[in-house]
Amino acid sequence: MARIQLQNVKKAFGKVQALDGISLDVKDKEFFVLFGPAGAGKTTILNCIAGIAMPDEGVVKFDNDVMNLIDPAHRNVAMVFENYALYPQMSVYDNMASALRSKLYKTDEAEIKERIMWAAKTMKMENLLERLPSQLSNGQKQRVAMGRALVRTPNVFLMDEPLAHLDAKLRNAMRTELKEMQANLGSTCIYVTHDFMEAMALGDRIAIINEGKIVQIGTGDEIYYMPCNEFTAQLMGDPQINIVKAEISGTDKEYSITIKVNGEDVVMALPSDSGVYSKFSEINPDVVDLGIRPQNVKYSFEPKDGYFKATVYSYESIGNKSVIVAECGDYQLRMIAPNGLNVAIDSEVYIRFELDHAIFFDAEEKTYIVRYDEASFIALAAAKEEE
Repeated sequence: MARIQLQNVKKAFGKVQALDGISLDVKDKEFFVLFGPAGAGKTTILNCIAGIAMPDEGVVKFDNDVMNLIDPAHRNVAMVFENYALYPQMSVYDNMASALRSKLYKTDEAEIKERIMWAAKTMKMENLLERLPSQLSNGQKQRVAMGRALVRTPNVFLMDEPLAHLDAKLRNAMRTELKEMQANLGSTCIYVTHDFMEAMALGDRIAIINEGKIVQIGTGDEIYYMPCNEFTAQLMGDPQINIVKAEISGTDKEYSITIKVNGEDVVMALPSDSGVYSKFSEINPDVVDLGIRPQNVKYSFEPKDGYFKATVYSYESIGNKSVIVAECGDYQLRMIAPNGLNVAIDSEVYIRFELDHAIFFDAEEKTYIVRYDEASFIALAAAKEEE
């Protein structure tokens, strides 16, 4: 397998700058996830690695060998496209065997059959091998495209949202299978997704991509607990993080924040934390953006000490949990609740923040300042890096 490096790669399509100085270093045998919204440039990165697209500037390397002038056939990559790219006149079996029968990667037919049967069993499609693509559902076509890549032994697997068209049950099962297969094959894998759960479940490391630029690279835990800015914080989480403008007051021995709820001031004392307090003492902000995840917002339908009053805007059941959205004037707050609650829209709800889980961002730049217990997360990340 291979170490994949991109150095200051730029790519434009007309006036649209798809990639704007992308630099990546994907380790050998790493499962690396490119995560971001639609149109961020994730697929263009894969195309530049595969040789389908040529960078306008920058260098693509495999194991320190520059690949810019190497044609796609000789890069030995296996790519799963979002649009399947199956040969319509070939059966599923022949589609999966096509690369192994090419002049460049000619393989014995007995070995081809062995690899195909293994991939078909893994993808749960043994009964589809004699069918044509026109006889398959979209989900089945995607499994064939994945199987065609898995029978290869390439330098790198490039996967462009390969689970997007699978049903929920198979998608969840395939997450586990993909991670196990990659580990067993000892392969380098670069995987594109815009699904937060997929990125967290699969990636050894994750690169957040937005508007053709890398926003942050790190493990799932690093990015989730210490996002570099508000964009990343909102991207990493479902339901997404609550961000509220807050005034800071106090000294290096005691701080409090004030937020507006329906036009009224709500003052909350900040729990003592040496990292948070020393950071506030250092930069002395008047206003910050307070980030608090929905699971750290507590609620009651009866008045309680330390809780402020809001109004229920919506109540939505999403499987094994529900989400209450509370109206607070100029903004809304999301919080997690169990299923089966009898919640009336426009009723009163009383809310408290677990501030010892808060994340603070610069109110103007929207960049990360500090979070509670930051030192523990940094130490945990360092320990994982050593492993």
